Amino acid sequence: MLEMRNLCENCHKTFTHVSDDAYICSYECTFCKDCVENKLNRTCPNCGGEFQKRPKRKT
Repeated sequence: MLEMRNLCENCHKTFTHVSDDAYICSYECTFCKDCVENKLNRTCPNCGGEFQKRPKRKT
């Protein structure tokens, strides 16, 4: 099960479990869409992995 972290690791923007703005890598490093697209060049600074949009959770 995904950890569903609630903060961008770069700018500290908060997310909810239904947020459209959260992106994760395969290690669940979590960043917001703005940081992923405009600051991180779509590459995780922690592991070098690519980002995918984080799925939403209903509960």
